[in-house]
Amino acid sequence: MRLTTFWRWWGAGTTSHLGSAIGGVALPLTALTVLDASALEMGLITAAGYLAYLLISLPAGVIVQRVPLRGTQVTLDLIRALAIASVPLAWWFDALTVAQLIVVALVVSFANVLFDVANQTFLPEIVPAAQLQARNSLNSGTYAATQLGGPSLGGLAVQLIGAVPTLFVDAVSYLISAVLLRTLPARRLLQPAERPPMVTMIREGWRFVLRHPIIGPSMWDATATNFVCGGMLALFPYYLVRELHASPLMVGLLLAADGLGTLVGAALTTRFTDRVGTARGLVIAAVVGVAGALVIPLGSGTAAYLAFAVGNLVFAGSSVVLSVTTRTYRMLASPPDLLSRVIATVKFVSWGAIPLGSLLAGLLAGPLGARTTLLIFGALTVLSPIIYLSTPIRRLRDLPLDAAAEPVEARV
Repeated sequence: MRLTTFWRWWGAGTTSHLGSAIGGVALPLTALTVLDASALEMGLITAAGYLAYLLISLPAGVIVQRVPLRGTQVTLDLIRALAIASVPLAWWFDALTVAQLIVVALVVSFANVLFDVANQTFLPEIVPAAQLQARNSLNSGTYAATQLGGPSLGGLAVQLIGAVPTLFVDAVSYLISAVLLRTLPARRLLQPAERPPMVTMIREGWRFVLRHPIIGPSMWDATATNFVCGGMLALFPYYLVRELHASPLMVGLLLAADGLGTLVGAALTTRFTDRVGTARGLVIAAVVGVAGALVIPLGSGTAAYLAFAVGNLVFAGSSVVLSVTTRTYRMLASPPDLLSRVIATVKFVSWGAIPLGSLLAGLLAGPLGARTTLLIFGALTVLSPIIYLSTPIRRLRDLPLDAAAEPVEARV
């Protein structure tokens, strides 16, 4: 029963991730090639795609704790499908604008926040604790595979049929995901005799994260890394198309390097952390990520393509080691009744940095150029190892599950 449920859950996520990877190439190419978007407009579109993490991540943890997971996820899949499908429909009626792309990205981002918190909350309910690291690695590996194949397929599709029609693939993937999720068992909601106010519940999750000696620093590290990722997400398509003059197919192939790095990182994470330790693994991965980020915007011509691919691969591989290790630790170290709020708090802070990075990158790329801006953002990745080296994590081999954190009852 557990395996059957997990694989249906996994199949839904895999399908939507593949569609999103294809759409992740088609949407920015729609902005660049159909609407001739500027660097600032690309920054705004990317920022809109993550703005909801700043706006509703904290209440999302409480909302997910109070609503049926299955019904919520199905509804959110349908909302995302409709939002994406509106783009080719508007294009066919000659009414597509950059403003609509921003609105679509914003709607999808709100749905993504609630969906992701619900999805991560659901996983520990269907997977035993002893299997969480392996399942999280599998999920990251699968995601990596979609990020490897999706952009390549997306670039090829855009080359053959155009950027806008390719977006229908993304919309259909959400519909398939909704159908699969509809077959999962519904979570039985336990209605407490007294329901604490939402602000009180949010505060419990917030304080638990901030005062936890491992989860807190890991969140700040993820925040620094995601700020850089926000700038990269905004500028990668712009840099490849406008400064390296890459074709849609080449854009897809180069962006797929991120998926290859994630796939390698996910495949090696458990073996790597078993050998060096989970705490040491975080420090090593953070240092390696700096090197990868600084290589991305180097070179010219063919050398620039190679540097972009290699740097992207290394940076993505190091990032997935950080992500899998800290995500698994949060699931194991957080009290079950706090898990959704812990996840929401971490997403609010760390993912909330993505739109800020996107906006700053868009503003800087106009006067400085995309290459210089990417070098600046690459230099900022040095904050990641600095954060870990300034905490007790630097003296540990493994992350302790009994790390001291003040009990919830004493902080409310």
